[in-house]
Amino acid sequence: MAGSSRSEQRIGLLNGFAAYGMWGLVPLFWPLLKPAGAGEILAHRMAWSLVFVAVALLVVRRWAWAGELLRQPRRLALVTVAAAVITVNWGVYIWAVNSGHVVEASLGYFINPLVTIAMGVLLLKERLRPAQWAAVGTGFAAVLVLTIGYGQPPWISLCLAFSFATYGLVKKKVNLGGVESLAAETAIQFLPALGYLLWLGSQGDSTFTTEGAGHTALLAATGVVTAIPLVCFGAAAIRVPLSTLGLLQYLAPVFQFVLGVLYFGEAMPPERWAGFGLVWLALALLTWDALRTAHRTARTLRAQLDRAGDGVTPVKGSAARESGIVASGVPAPGSAGSERFDTATGKP
Repeated sequence: MAGSSRSEQRIGLLNGFAAYGMWGLVPLFWPLLKPAGAGEILAHRMAWSLVFVAVALLVVRRWAWAGELLRQPRRLALVTVAAAVITVNWGVYIWAVNSGHVVEASLGYFINPLVTIAMGVLLLKERLRPAQWAAVGTGFAAVLVLTIGYGQPPWISLCLAFSFATYGLVKKKVNLGGVESLAAETAIQFLPALGYLLWLGSQGDSTFTTEGAGHTALLAATGVVTAIPLVCFGAAAIRVPLSTLGLLQYLAPVFQFVLGVLYFGEAMPPERWAGFGLVWLALALLTWDALRTAHRTARTLRAQLDRAGDGVTPVKGSAARESGIVASGVPAPGSAGSERFDTATGKP
């Protein structure tokens, strides 16, 4: 039984590395789609993602959720909001990569946990521990340093971070599985995307059939590039602790940053290194605080279980609730503050 559990965790880890690795390496894919513009690539991504997930759901015969969703106008409205927000996220990311801003795009996903925590305080009235306040303050200082370095606010990073954080917050409210959620969102995106592609074709600006079969296949593959990492993430999420996923999530922006600097050759003047250094310091504080809290809470729970074995009733309180808080601030489903984060999607 223990061997089976270890095997499942190993499979989960491999899927987690695959998911975040693919999200981290995706900047290599979008330039292959040129001369298509960011708008055309985005529209193809929305349309072909629906085709891919629809086929997947047909194979596994999971459609019951769709009828339930259609009978719940509030959830359907939230899915529409999620679809709109992730459209902005995808579009900005594709444009950023194909315009030579891979490093700035990676910064968006580095600061996303800090933005999400700030949103939790402002919107959900959550209380932060001192180390979390320090992390958020350090992140704010990093944005100021980068603003001075860039000569303007790093709007690409901020747009990606805030759109992803908003997307995660909305998805927590919707509470749909990863593939089902993507299917619902792309179903809403499909008609506008198809209409835009048809309009491009009527204007003679579409590249779908004018750049050869390879280009056509690559545009169609945007659905696969979107969905496959999500499938791997789903396989990881049910097999490994959320704390592990919370740490793995930093793989994607690390890969993107390395690609931006070493492969795409983007400039990193001293002030930009200073800004990134502050961001990494903030994330280190956040992760250290989360791991320390998880360790302390686990120790408290073990003590309570020992007392329960001696006939003492365990105390229900903040220690038990805080056991859901994991590295990078991602709480376990159903724990206190579980509305704060959603690590499942918002793919770059």
